Amino acid sequence: MDVIRLLGIRDTPLSLDEVFSAVGDHAAGGTALFVGTVRDHDHDRPVTRLSYSAHPSAEAELRRVAEKIAADFPVTALAAVHRTGDLALGDIAVIVAVACPHRGEAFTAARRLIDDLKSTVPIWKHQLFIDGTTEWVGACD
Repeated sequence: MDVIRLLGIRDTPLSLDEVFSAVGDHAAGGTALFVGTVRDHDHDRPVTRLSYSAHPSAEAELRRVAEKIAADFPVTALAAVHRTGDLALGDIAVIVAVACPHRGEAFTAARRLIDDLKSTVPIWKHQLFIDGTTEWVGACD
């Protein structure tokens, strides 16, 4: 069975239950889950909402990142989903989960998964600030 259980770039709300269920594995002693949400500020500037856009290659790049994590760590199950479209404050933008035999491995692998996703998967954030100005932020920073 493939350890990569769930990957996706979606324009619909993300589900913690779906991601957590996808990585359930009796061989895992630890599961680390990261949830990224839309916050009300960025660099001390009030944010009112934002929108994510993804390049058509984003899912393929997400798979490449997931495969690298699975190769570098003793992963028993892995899942990662990222949202696109308009999001409000508090909405879930990204969820990653990694199950491994031990908690330390799960924490480290999940940290690397979200960091690599944010630095290499071509997803861009368009932020609207309270003063009416906007800013594009590349998830590949």
